[in-house]
Amino acid sequence: MAGRWIDEWDPEDETFWRTKGERIARRNLAFSVLSEHIGFSIWSLWSVMVLFMGPEYGIDPAGKFFLIGTATLVGAVIRVPYTFAVARFGGRNWTIFSALLLLLPTGAAFAVMEPGTSYGTFLLVAALTGVGGGNFASSMTNINAFFPLRRKGWALGLNAGGGNIGVPVIQLVALLIIGTAGAAHPRIVLGVYLPLIVVAALCSALWMDNLTPVKNDTGAFKAASGDGHTWIMAFLYIGTFGSFIGYSFAFGLVLQTQFGRTPLQAASLTFIGPLLGSLIRPVGGLLADRFGGARITLWNFVAMAGATGVVIAASLAESLPVFLVGFTALFVLSGLGNGSTFKMIPGIFQNKALARGMTGEAAAAYGRRLSGGSMGLIGAVGGIGGLAINLAFRQSFQTAGTGTAAFVAFLAYYAVCCLVTWAVYLRRPVVVPVRTARDETAPLPEYARV
Repeated sequence: MAGRWIDEWDPEDETFWRTKGERIARRNLAFSVLSEHIGFSIWSLWSVMVLFMGPEYGIDPAGKFFLIGTATLVGAVIRVPYTFAVARFGGRNWTIFSALLLLLPTGAAFAVMEPGTSYGTFLLVAALTGVGGGNFASSMTNINAFFPLRRKGWALGLNAGGGNIGVPVIQLVALLIIGTAGAAHPRIVLGVYLPLIVVAALCSALWMDNLTPVKNDTGAFKAASGDGHTWIMAFLYIGTFGSFIGYSFAFGLVLQTQFGRTPLQAASLTFIGPLLGSLIRPVGGLLADRFGGARITLWNFVAMAGATGVVIAASLAESLPVFLVGFTALFVLSGLGNGSTFKMIPGIFQNKALARGMTGEAAAAYGRRLSGGSMGLIGAVGGIGGLAINLAFRQSFQTAGTGTAAFVAFLAYYAVCCLVTWAVYLRRPVVVPVRTARDETAPLPEYARV
């Protein structure tokens, strides 16, 4: 087993965490964020490449939405095998490999990005960028093992939020290139990211660790896939992360198609929403740690439905300023909901362990085991939600010339998410007792509640 391996790891032990574990976990978190950040940038590469594709490329808006959707789909599906790769090869080792793998789609895009390239070639290269979406699943699985349950909301939120920022950052890079060199030079964007990929891989090799105790547990994956809560949370995650990634990829193209913005005008606006949504994701985790993930998630979906109503009204009135306000609010709320929904996952399975009479480390281990098994599935289904959003936009623009019909469908989905969250996790809240020698009826600690 080559590389740096840590043979003993028990973050739930307060002494271990305080004297040794926290320092190591924070270091791995920092460089996991860097690698995932670059991965998200490459996954969202075609959200900015389409801004460079003028009439000379011969691709209509529906074709551009399909390019974006192809990258979204591959990135979502590949998350499942990436989840298992951490335990098979080690978190550090897989982070190095998955970072270097980003050179393939970036180099391919550099080679083909010019007028005259066939649409099929663009489609294939867009599919290759999906490997960047897989980095999220392996990174979240890896960081989930480093932190204790009471800190997972913050750690997973920070890890995911730092990765999500890769979307607005590449959009800002595109804005800089279009504003200075012009829309005829997409290869400059790719030239910026090729060395950054190497830097991310090198940092992972120098400062990250593998955890020997983390093993692939096919039984946990089967148990998680057979548990109804995994699929309920996947459904909710479509509403949060699916919205974030789908809107992030499509926003610039929507502005160009529906409001007639130029590439420069679109690029100057597209990064704002994804940036705010990324920055607020850790806040969603922190709020969930404090008040419970289900409460935050419910009210977040209510607010998303309200923001969607604003977007629909602005779309009908053809008001760009109001449209931008509503769409930016959707980005912020989707980021907040990303943090709160992911915090719910370990709490749900910890509660199930306590309900079965498990205590202490046994309950914590059960929660880690099943939450780890479920995260890859939930992340993959959430990513597919991004594909659904892009396909909805494609169909809406093809048939009506605007995105209004797509937004009406999104509004209906958020309403259903509100109902599901309330009915499953809040309608009849139950506090499962923790069985201890001192008090058989001690309440479940706040951090372990759903």
